[in-house]
Amino acid sequence: MEFVVGVLILFVGLLASIALHEVGHLVPAKRFGVKVPQYMVGFGKTLWSRTVGDTEYGVKALPLGGYVRMVGMYPPTRRAERPRRDGRPTLVQEARAAALEEIGPGEEPRAFYNLTVPRKLVVMLGGPTMNLVISAVLLGVTVVTLGLGQYTTTLGTVQQCLVEDPAQEGCTPADPAAPGAAAGLLPGDEVLTWDGVEARTWEDVSGAIAGGDTGPVQVEVLRDGAPLTLTVVPELTERPVLGDDGAPLTEDGAPVTEMRPYVGIGPDFALVRQSPAVVPGLVWQTFTGTVEVVLTLPQRLVSVAEAAFGTAERDPSVVGLVGVGRFAGEIASIDGAGYGVTERSADMLSLLVSLNMALFVFNLLPLLPLDGGHVAGALWEGARRKVARWREQPDPGPVDTARLLPLTYVVVAAMLGMSVLLAYADIVRPVSLTG
Repeated sequence: MEFVVGVLILFVGLLASIALHEVGHLVPAKRFGVKVPQYMVGFGKTLWSRTVGDTEYGVKALPLGGYVRMVGMYPPTRRAERPRRDGRPTLVQEARAAALEEIGPGEEPRAFYNLTVPRKLVVMLGGPTMNLVISAVLLGVTVVTLGLGQYTTTLGTVQQCLVEDPAQEGCTPADPAAPGAAAGLLPGDEVLTWDGVEARTWEDVSGAIAGGDTGPVQVEVLRDGAPLTLTVVPELTERPVLGDDGAPLTEDGAPVTEMRPYVGIGPDFALVRQSPAVVPGLVWQTFTGTVEVVLTLPQRLVSVAEAAFGTAERDPSVVGLVGVGRFAGEIASIDGAGYGVTERSADMLSLLVSLNMALFVFNLLPLLPLDGGHVAGALWEGARRKVARWREQPDPGPVDTARLLPLTYVVVAAMLGMSVLLAYADIVRPVSLTG
């Protein structure tokens, strides 16, 4: 039951994000006088609608997106267009005619194509910008009020013994005690200082251990609300060398190791409330990470296909709606100590943060029918008009995006194919938060 509740929560959040995306288009379009016959959340059969003024607001059966229909998206052609050989109009001609039929007598100034370039940019960027705002606000609320998951200075694990065989499970009477356990450190101890170094983050603790030697050090911890000083004697042991990503480095297939001081303690991972000052940096980090995924999407989709139809490892960075729904269900249904309402809320909000950032970045791709395609068209229109004025030539008029309809249908087909591939991969080779 909890799994279903989690999916429903995500579903509502996604619908709200889609609805607000379309509001980002609707409000400036109406503000600039464009006639907007429809504002719809979803596609397919209309489940509910209400007309206010000259706009029909409604919800459709397939919640896979939404749209704001503005009159005059395709401008009249300035040059003759030949029909097909059988005399019937071409696809471009039919689309243009349908768009122009919506413009009633005297409504030409309310057509989208008559907007200035800056106003076109505001209308088309309004939707993605709304997703960016949603992502930033949710991220800020999450890290400031609930916290950001990170390693703390509280001990989560204290190894009881030193073993030579990495495959050995548990301790034997012959195994020497690990330095941390021998000193009396316990899980739940909060490290205050290590050899005189103030422990503000776990990096302070690990850095003090790595930068020290094997001589006795004084460690101050907070246990049950009272400070306690213990003496720890680190042991020089062979440890794996980690890369920047935290993974062990290898050379010719063998792990790279080095001798360094070792204590046998590990940090607790918990939500830590952050200052509002860190939010812009976290938003930027989320944005750049999403951009990297989108720019490498073709290669990642090949990897997903190899996993779905073969034995390759599944790329966890790219999932479809089925996979995202699975994440939400797992967040709601995970049963574990220390994973309560606060942790579930933070993870669910983080999921919506990622979704809205993905909508923002993906919609900016300069391809029709995405918003970025219309933005590119408006920028090209502005460039043409500037060149015409510089050359003292007649105004070339709006960019005829109708001519790009064949390419638009190719993009739509590719997006549908991507959605089907991801849905199939999410079913046969799912990515799970719990491993």
